[in-house]
Amino acid sequence: MKVIVSSTGEGLDAEMDPRFGRCQYFVLVDTETMTAETHANPGASASGGAGFQAAQFCSDVGAKAVISGSFGPNAFNTLQEAGIEMYPTAGGKIKDLVESLMKGELEKAESAGPRGH
Repeated sequence: MKVIVSSTGEGLDAEMDPRFGRCQYFVLVDTETMTAETHANPGASASGGAGFQAAQFCSDVGAKAVISGSFGPNAFNTLQEAGIEMYPTAGGKIKDLVESLMKGELEKAESAGPRGH
């Protein structure tokens, strides 16, 4: 499965960025091989619609789940429509968060967080 995590840096050892739409990077992890690809977030410098652009990017790269701090209404709705599960969490290293997801330790988001977070 492909999992994407909002990130402050590159690779599995980077820290999760709690901002979804405005994070600098996304780290795309293949859970079967634990290999990672780092991508610049196309929504990071958008004047508006950052959450939508970031969510669309996640869909375009084939992610099935997203780990971040919070998902605003635009991001939540776009990800939900694409069938991508969202897992809000307080933070940590990318590798540790993906492993927690695979162990069933993260709770799936059932609703959007506040706008702008």
